[in-house]
Amino acid sequence: MNYVIRSVRAEEWPAAKELRLAALRDPVAHLAFLETYDEAVAKPDSFWQERTARVAEGAAGAQQIIAEAPDGTWVGTLTVLLEEPGTTDWAGFPVERKQGHVVGVFVRPEERGNGLTEVLFDAALEWAWAAGAERVRLIVHEENGRALRFYRKVGFEPSGVIVPLAKRPGERELEFVIERG
Repeated sequence: MNYVIRSVRAEEWPAAKELRLAALRDPVAHLAFLETYDEAVAKPDSFWQERTARVAEGAAGAQQIIAEAPDGTWVGTLTVLLEEPGTTDWAGFPVERKQGHVVGVFVRPEERGNGLTEVLFDAALEWAWAAGAERVRLIVHEENGRALRFYRKVGFEPSGVIVPLAKRPGERELEFVIERG
């Protein structure tokens, strides 16, 4: 595997935007992401610049990790958000201990199945543990079978927490966690 796995830099917002838009065109994007391609593509460049700066190399509360191919193409990404105890998460649940929250997982279809996603997750966990997280979690749609299988494969287990989707009544997502070991 000849990929460079690293944190995104703030000035790389055009590449971050392009990869996010590619993710939102994936056939399972409606299960994997809470925004649509049309919503994302309509956002101004200033949104993408600010979004990338918040998760860039050196940011304390979040980190976007990318996989860069030898030709410089970004072929995969995920973001780890730090959630602090005493706060409330995006779904309104209380955060009881310092934890990482993996979001925005995407690997281009032609790069899947070669171990790249595992390498991205290793980097995410390494960053979260170094930042003092006691556990790392992610939220996955109950019908996203490919993601459910992968998360179990890399050690995440269901916590029992169910997250109803306000934007999509009747649908729900499941919390999966991995404890610091």
